[in-house]
Amino acid sequence: MSDFTQFQIPDWLSSQHLKGMLRGIEKEGLRIKPDGYLSRKPHPKKLGSKLTHPFITTDYSENLLELVTDPRLSPKDTLMVLRQLHVLVYRALPEEELMWPLSMPYMRSAEDEDIPLADFGSSNTGKLKTLYRSGLGVRYGRRMQSIAGLHYNLSFGDGFFKSWQAQTPDANELTLTEFKNDKYLGLIRNFKRLTSLVLYLLGASPNVSPCFLAGREHDLILQNDSTYYKPAATSLRMSRLGYTNSVQENLDIRYNNLPEYITGLRRAIQTPHESFQELGLDDADGNPIQINDHILQIENEYYSPIRPKQIAERGETPTEALERRGIAYVEFRAIDLDPYSDIGIRLSSACFLEIMALYCLLNNSPDLLPAEDEELAINLERVVNEGRRDNLHILNNGQEVPLERWMVEHLNNMLPLAALLDAHYGGNDYRAALALMQGKAIQSESTISAQVNADSERLGGMWQLGFTLAQQHRDTLLQQAFSPNTQAKYEVLAEKSVLQQAEIEKVETEDFMDFLQQYR
Repeated sequence: MSDFTQFQIPDWLSSQHLKGMLRGIEKEGLRIKPDGYLSRKPHPKKLGSKLTHPFITTDYSENLLELVTDPRLSPKDTLMVLRQLHVLVYRALPEEELMWPLSMPYMRSAEDEDIPLADFGSSNTGKLKTLYRSGLGVRYGRRMQSIAGLHYNLSFGDGFFKSWQAQTPDANELTLTEFKNDKYLGLIRNFKRLTSLVLYLLGASPNVSPCFLAGREHDLILQNDSTYYKPAATSLRMSRLGYTNSVQENLDIRYNNLPEYITGLRRAIQTPHESFQELGLDDADGNPIQINDHILQIENEYYSPIRPKQIAERGETPTEALERRGIAYVEFRAIDLDPYSDIGIRLSSACFLEIMALYCLLNNSPDLLPAEDEELAINLERVVNEGRRDNLHILNNGQEVPLERWMVEHLNNMLPLAALLDAHYGGNDYRAALALMQGKAIQSESTISAQVNADSERLGGMWQLGFTLAQQHRDTLLQQAFSPNTQAKYEVLAEKSVLQQAEIEKVETEDFMDFLQQYR
């Protein structure tokens, strides 16, 4: 791993430079029924169209809600919007339904038909979205796709990068976009180097339901008759049992420069894969079951703990957007839902991710090559499966080092950045968040994953814990009142989204099979 030990805040950097930082959250959550089965009801009508609504959609399944905040100027503001979206959802859900608060689904059935594909309507755009999900299901099984997580999106202002570029002697021949691309990719490489830290501190999925494991080889042990676990696990969601993909392990997509990243991703979209070819493109009746038989059907299928992003315009692919306008923000994806928060994330976690992002951005970030990537993959496996085991070691530049010491060193290095962020935003949320994480690093019993294991044991299993928390969260959220303005704003958005979907369906008249042939 790269040498973070010498970290010092650059002389030119002041809290003023943090102006223009923006963040947004995408948060998934399964709709469940009190009997432990997933909801089979369609997306609530009151919430508008999931194809066109800017903030409320579904992810993989019809019952897997996805709530998306717009970019905001502070973490508190972002969490406030996320809370509003949760309130809207609970006001619209059928009375008995709840949002499952854990990342790992609790399942009473291992059958695919209990995980209905999200239906985006009759337009070609909508049908393609559903077909993509069908492809994921035939490739990896639908159970894996029903795992929920949270993405934290973050960008820094142009003023920050302009000041930095002005202080960088060999950067004056670069455009601002090129300079930003370079720095954001440095952040991404360093975040990959520190993913194990995030999974230890924020991991919240140490156990799973038996149905989730049906037909799969595993080494989990029974916690009780309805729950399997690993005693020292942090995030099984990020383990080989969770949301991972063996086909993608040898893709060698690198983050050392943007053209290289784009080329790697496109190569995977254009390369057929033997096992996906065997599945066939269409079923026996000639209905398509996957978009194509390539390693990736589309770019979003590539699974990585962090991604460079640019907002795509209509008809543009993610890599085209990146190629034309560079990196606009970074998407942190390795984050489990926090089951103890009614919105899946606490302010302390959000603040910590921002401190860490700044730390990754400002630190020296050498190229990340396959040998180091392999070392990081070994560390990740150790931490997700047994991160809370006493005296666990991880690899650092080929040397075995104690995980605790490694974490404490990094967290201590981040202190001046927490102070800088507090100076910009006022208060001490960032320093408090960092102090909390320092405590967790040396006291594994205070991590979220340890709490989930202890409470599952105390209450009699994962289902009892999730169901209890889900009911508490619903009751808390339904007590929130909206101002008439806020209420009206969301009602208009829902109505508008329905009209927009109807408009798209009116315009897109081409036969879907012809449309798909062109797309393929």
